[in-house]
Amino acid sequence: MKREIWIDWLRIIACFGVMLTHSCEPFYLGGEGSLILTKADAFWVAFLNVLPRACVALFVVASSYLQFPLHYPTGEFFKRRAVRILIPFAVWSVVYALVWGEPVQNFRDLLLNFNYAAGHMWFVYMLLGLYLLMPLLSPWAEKVGKRELQVYLGIWLFTTVIPLIRQMVGGPAPVIYGPSGIPNAALYPLWGEASWNAYGVFYYLSGFVGYMLLGLYFRKFVGVLSWGRTLAVALPSFLAGFAICSGGFLARVWADCGGSFPVEGPVGLAALWEGPWLNDTLGVALMTVAWILLLRKIGDSDSAFIRRVVVPVSQAGYGMYLSHLLLLGLVSGWIRNWLGLGLDGVLGPVWTTPTQILLTAVISFVSVALLCCLIRRIPKVGKWIMG
Repeated sequence: MKREIWIDWLRIIACFGVMLTHSCEPFYLGGEGSLILTKADAFWVAFLNVLPRACVALFVVASSYLQFPLHYPTGEFFKRRAVRILIPFAVWSVVYALVWGEPVQNFRDLLLNFNYAAGHMWFVYMLLGLYLLMPLLSPWAEKVGKRELQVYLGIWLFTTVIPLIRQMVGGPAPVIYGPSGIPNAALYPLWGEASWNAYGVFYYLSGFVGYMLLGLYFRKFVGVLSWGRTLAVALPSFLAGFAICSGGFLARVWADCGGSFPVEGPVGLAALWEGPWLNDTLGVALMTVAWILLLRKIGDSDSAFIRRVVVPVSQAGYGMYLSHLLLLGLVSGWIRNWLGLGLDGVLGPVWTTPTQILLTAVISFVSVALLCCLIRRIPKVGKWIMG
């Protein structure tokens, strides 16, 4: 298959986006679990944490675009994915279990789930679930027509509005706590859901399956558009998605603090603040479409920069995702100690926070990219570690 350079750029941008979102977390997660020190911090989180919110969805789109429908037999597909995904995942799961928390308990927990301290590892489980579906859906994906796929994407797009519907009809959702204190907002039952049945009519066509179908749709039916048509669709989509995510976050924060800061509470409070920008919501879906349209305008190139920088960083992207929190946490703590926080920040109450967020993201990204590219080049074992 011909190399799609725009996919390499997509992986790089998505990887930086993940680090940018994690660089924002200390500015609304803290104290008892949730803490925003100043009004300026709330606005900066609503801006800098929402800009890259499509990052995880873009990873799924890239995987779907390249892998779905399957290009080889099911057994070979799973063998290739196991080497590429499972082995690096196992390596880094062990690393996090040894480095963060109590190792013995961490290894026990790994029998049932990922290490909650390394929360970003949830992504791998979701991706594996999609890989299990791909062989089942591949015969359909080979034959599906444009109109039929548009209908399914339309149904999926409706499901991204369901979290907003739950909020409107159910009122503020109480927070229940799952294993290890993970907070979940209780759901208002809709369309077949009940206390004894979670599998409502839209259950099977919601979530990341939609992004898998989106990657298929762009590969099969959407050519590279002119800049005029691209911007006519991408800009309104991105701005609308950004407004939904950012405005929803600020509205929930303001409802809890009445405009008076600092605002803090248990970790469940932050879980509710995050509701409008979760991956299965309308705002993220709209921004994902915008990113795809814009990135597909990147033309193929065989320049030295592409060969020596873009492609190697893209190839190391999975390893960068798995490993980055180990370094990002150290960089974030160092910069926060250097520049201070909130009203006492060295650059004042407005500019200290965005400076810290951007410095953390850029330094972490460059450092992790260099380290992962070097590790990946180690003969025989590098690709087993980084994927």
